Amino acid sequence: MLTREYCITMARYNAWQNRGLRKLLQTMPAKELNADRGLFFGSIFATVNHLLWADTMWMSRFQGQPQPDVSLKDAVHFQPTIAAWAGERFRTDGHILLWAEKVREVQLVSNLTWYSGLKGAEISRNMGGCVAHFFNHQTHHRGQIHAALTGMGLKPEPTDMFLMPDQGPWL
Repeated sequence: MLTREYCITMARYNAWQNRGLRKLLQTMPAKELNADRGLFFGSIFATVNHLLWADTMWMSRFQGQPQPDVSLKDAVHFQPTIAAWAGERFRTDGHILLWAEKVREVQLVSNLTWYSGLKGAEISRNMGGCVAHFFNHQTHHRGQIHAALTGMGLKPEPTDMFLMPDQGPWL
């Protein structure tokens, strides 16, 4: 069973990793950000846009709030520039942490029901499983981005959780 502390730790990890990406990506030329790197969504910029869109979508489900105005098909264009992405990424990471600090464990064992545009149907799943997927999805795509940046000869910050500042009691 997931706990509130797990959610807080993963939200902090997410924000820490995204801070490092924001610092690095904002220094890169648009041509490099938009080059097809063989990632699932092609370019680094398309991938970070997809990830921000997905985080926004999942948070709307977790909190019963409006979904992003952009469809999954257009998620790779969620933000028009790296500067707009960086600002929205910062805000979203703060929002995720605030949610994690307030989530109750009873919510994590209940069911979450939403309409999935991808499946074209209503879906109902355990909230804890959805939250685990949410954090795993972030790590998965950031791993692709990290590999692409490393392949370009850049040095992104480490991804090991035990190196995270103020790790909390779980480590």
